[in-house]
Amino acid sequence: MMKELQEASRRKGTFLGTLKAIGWAFFGVRGGKGYERDLAQLNPLHVIIIGLLLAALFVVTLVIIVNLVVG
Repeated sequence: MMKELQEASRRKGTFLGTLKAIGWAFFGVRGGKGYERDLAQLNPLHVIIIGLLLAALFVVTLVIIVNLVVG
């Protein structure tokens, strides 16, 4: 198990490539072939960081929109 985690963290996926893949997946338009390629290339740490940042950005955007509409 530990060996698999170490191998996954050594993947050569770029931060920008991860951002692009997570962005498409976040909106639900990631295809099967792209998903399989991402599993082989993306660094799991990058995926977690970008996923949390995009989720926070989404929540903040919703709060701003609600405040503009209600206020």
